[in-house]
Amino acid sequence: MFSSSFKPSFHPLMLTAALAVTPGWALACSSCGCTLSSDWESQGFAAKSGLRFDLRYDYLDQGQLRTGTGTVDKGSISLPTDREIEQWTHNNYVTAGIDYSPNPDWGVNLQVPFIDRAHQTIAAGDTDVSGSHTSNLGDIKLIGRYQGFSGEKNWGIQFGLKLPTGNIHETFDSGPQAGQALDRGLQPGTGSTDLILGVYHFSPLNQNWDYFVQGTVQTPLATREDFRPGNAFNANVGVRYMANDTFIPQLQLNAKHGRPDSGANADTDNSGGTLVYFSPGLTVKLSKQLNAFGFVQVPLYQNVNGYQLAPRWTASVGLRYVL
Repeated sequence: MFSSSFKPSFHPLMLTAALAVTPGWALACSSCGCTLSSDWESQGFAAKSGLRFDLRYDYLDQGQLRTGTGTVDKGSISLPTDREIEQWTHNNYVTAGIDYSPNPDWGVNLQVPFIDRAHQTIAAGDTDVSGSHTSNLGDIKLIGRYQGFSGEKNWGIQFGLKLPTGNIHETFDSGPQAGQALDRGLQPGTGSTDLILGVYHFSPLNQNWDYFVQGTVQTPLATREDFRPGNAFNANVGVRYMANDTFIPQLQLNAKHGRPDSGANADTDNSGGTLVYFSPGLTVKLSKQLNAFGFVQVPLYQNVNGYQLAPRWTASVGLRYVL
């Protein structure tokens, strides 16, 4: 597909989440749902060397209680009940990223997330709402890549770790559950060290259109305090229109399948599931070195185990600076 004179022209900045820039973003008792990928450029899906800095903000308003492929009418549930009835979760993620490529074949990416999360729920046996507000560092990820398999440098592999840097001992601060530990799926970190493996490919479709495909797997290697997050698989495909160097529209389809969490401290019955999202967005070139982006993600398909909160939409914006 490439001619011998082709030089990849990938303008910086897309969204990250396939490798999950945040503390795991796996399906848990509150299903986050954000599965956007910024790997296309902000994590080096381009045959270029150099140093890059990213700053991204994600907002997820989880106000919809779901079971299976349908919704739950919280108002129709008589209290008290023998199961937890989550009310809402408001998530704010700020993620700083550093990406370095010493040459076109090799690269490494560091993602450091900060999480601000408010949550309200009615615990099993309660009639009043309990609430929490978490502001803390999440789980850091360090991802390497190699894309020296061909002269075009247009496909490669990813390999790395999610580190257990996020707190796992946050508690409720109001209501009947005040002082009690939050569900492990709501903690800033999972407490686990996870292996991350991925493969990707990008290429032009014609003079004006590019595309990428990516798949990643994340699985825990070591866990803490009777909680093991479920294995997660992400698949992403995207296209973008390159006729204008300043404004670059893009479309992504993002899918994620997560196995249920396990262990004595896991909410196994209310974790795991399958999500598919449609994600339109735009990258704007502000200067030779600075770019901005924005995306909205809306669900096409949601199938969750048990009762889980899910967003009706998510929003992401960010900046990228290239040295």
